[in-house]
Amino acid sequence: MSVRKQTAAVLVDRIFALQRVLRCVTTANLRASDPGVALQGVLRIIGDAGECRATELASRLGVGASVLSRHIAELEELDLVVRRPDPADRRAHLISLSDQGAQQVLATEQRRSELLQQALEGWSEEEADAAALVIERLSRTMNSAFRAKAAGAPHEHTHDTLVGAN
Repeated sequence: MSVRKQTAAVLVDRIFALQRVLRCVTTANLRASDPGVALQGVLRIIGDAGECRATELASRLGVGASVLSRHIAELEELDLVVRRPDPADRRAHLISLSDQGAQQVLATEQRRSELLQQALEGWSEEEADAAALVIERLSRTMNSAFRAKAAGAPHEHTHDTLVGAN
């Protein structure tokens, strides 16, 4: 049984509304010393991935190499990431969080969690857990569908994490 077109359209609308709210809340709560929202997203992906190649980061973020290169250069200038030659291929670089970058990601996540905890004051733990599970399932399903489409393969339900959703 598949989801009706109208239901999918409503879901898309709700996802975009949530995304706008999150962007507004994130932007409104930036400290003067914080990197911008886009750079915070890059930091989070690097933190989740651990040390990895720029091409892998660009793929996870869904951006081109030139865009990522500018982000990485800015993050290096802020001493939030380190770049070193890949021992397996000296033409490539491995990128990871610096100690300061790891602290930045942790501090940002703590502030966001506190804000969300305050916003969900009227929710029970069970409601919040249920919402987290639904969002996780939706992310995995969408990721699987889009990866399969990009690869030209039929849609399969996998347990991959959503690329760039962090």
